[in-house]
Amino acid sequence: MENKNRNKQTLPLDDYPRPQLQRPTWQNLNGWWQYAITETAQEPTQYDGLILVPYSPETKASGVQRPVSPTQTLWYKRTLTVPAVEPGAHVLLHFGAVDQFCRVFVDRQLRATHRGGYWPFTVEVAGGAAPRDVELIVAVQDHSDQGFEAYGKQKLAHGGMWYTPQSGIWQTVWLEVVPATYLTDLTITPDVAAGAVTVALTTNRPASALTVQVLADGEPVAGAPIDPASGRVTLSLPRPHLWTPVAPFLYDLVITADDDQAQSYFGLRSFARGLDAAGRPAFLLNGQPIFQSGLLDQGYWADGLYTPPSDAAVVRELTAIKEMGFNMLRKHIKIEPLRWYYHCDRLGLLVWQDFVSGGGPYNDWLIRILPFVGARFSDKEPALLGRGDARSRAVYLRDAQRTLALLKNTVSICTWVPFNEGWGQFSANEIAAEVVRRDPTRLVDQASGWYDQGGGDFRSHHSYYKPFRLVKNAGARIQALTEFGGYALAVSDHIQVDRAFGYKSFADPAALLAALTKLYHSHVRANIPRGLAVAIYTQVSDVEDEINGLWTFDRAVCKIDPAALTALNAELQATFAAAQSGV
Repeated sequence: MENKNRNKQTLPLDDYPRPQLQRPTWQNLNGWWQYAITETAQEPTQYDGLILVPYSPETKASGVQRPVSPTQTLWYKRTLTVPAVEPGAHVLLHFGAVDQFCRVFVDRQLRATHRGGYWPFTVEVAGGAAPRDVELIVAVQDHSDQGFEAYGKQKLAHGGMWYTPQSGIWQTVWLEVVPATYLTDLTITPDVAAGAVTVALTTNRPASALTVQVLADGEPVAGAPIDPASGRVTLSLPRPHLWTPVAPFLYDLVITADDDQAQSYFGLRSFARGLDAAGRPAFLLNGQPIFQSGLLDQGYWADGLYTPPSDAAVVRELTAIKEMGFNMLRKHIKIEPLRWYYHCDRLGLLVWQDFVSGGGPYNDWLIRILPFVGARFSDKEPALLGRGDARSRAVYLRDAQRTLALLKNTVSICTWVPFNEGWGQFSANEIAAEVVRRDPTRLVDQASGWYDQGGGDFRSHHSYYKPFRLVKNAGARIQALTEFGGYALAVSDHIQVDRAFGYKSFADPAALLAALTKLYHSHVRANIPRGLAVAIYTQVSDVEDEINGLWTFDRAVCKIDPAALTALNAELQATFAAAQSGV
């Protein structure tokens, strides 16, 4: 089966959606589908028009721009040509993400249901000796922030730091044919100390022959058959190439399971908590202290909201961030399409990955007011921070496992962030310990911002309204300023606001740059000798009413001279290096 996409305008996002388990043939099903929005869960007799998948109906890019309320049902319909397949082969229909609840029908037969708006799922479609057309229908409901499912920064009463709720299909839909025995999953575990990598494979049924080959710069450097009983192998890597943000070297993998073959990749790197040269808690990359200078990244786009306009637009943004001297992004309360992580892997940007928040209703005094005057609370009582219902807690735990499983092989993810600013927080220490049990290769920021419970690898500070001076109160944990700044500048003709939101506003780019430079010197540079190891500025771009981005929401204007940011980041790295040498 070939990738039949030939028209970038009608079939958007035409790049293989799953870079770490990639097969050579696939069919992109993005493009124009029929849609309808109904008041009931019964399919309409007539559809309303066309929608451009994978853009949510609330977005401009979808061609619809209509909201879907929690009581309505969003319908999609299209004809799908199922290709001819060999006897025993499987036709797999993949959905990258559908927000929040969906039912999938093939020729009016219910084939799958799925809950949760940020995680992929797959439906098998029957194939035959000849191609055939089938009718594909997807029915979606979205309770947004009114139910138990994760919703991130979406809110029906949006505005300020809360954004337009969106629904339905928002990641690529695609089709591939696989043989009778095929790879369903792999786990890649690099070992820097041993100069080796362990690959564990899962297949849909027992395979008679499994092999893995490792390539460096296109040349084979290691390989071996795998015992089908164990499904795993450890390979030594001659002259190991380490992955770092400065030199993001990636090895390629070629994996076979009987007649199935897939390509993948990995980076040889390690993340740990340790001590720097002065005995302060530090983040260690490949055993060496590193200072992380990053940006808070909401992952919203002006025309597509959760969905980027193109793969090229993602690359342009990440490349520009890297060229400014930043070496890290905190992916804030959203899970991106997998290609976003692939580009971070290959470009060399570390990633802190938030778990997607849910829960509620929130007490504004506890979430948005008392923390700014220094109040602290235990999260042992789930109802305190919006997790009083056991069903909500169960959904969070389900989704945490999904997130760890989906992104486990991502080279660039160095830190998991289970909770942010108390939103839906409960049992943070216990959850952090469970995350470490499931993934001991990465660090955990158990409670970003306030309501720290003393666990995890970081003492995680947020600072917006007050001066920030680091004090030694974190014990063995790493000191991290995980949100600060949020300085706002409105750029005429490039804002989409009802009421502008930001933590401090400026009238022109010169004033913004002067204030930002002063802020970095007081909040970051002055605290590096005291042990600050991470600084994350808010944020990459404006998002609707929130106009505190380095870029405007449409990414047309960068409000800060990139050269000035490059110089600022160079100063921070020089200060960190001096602190390591004792200068």
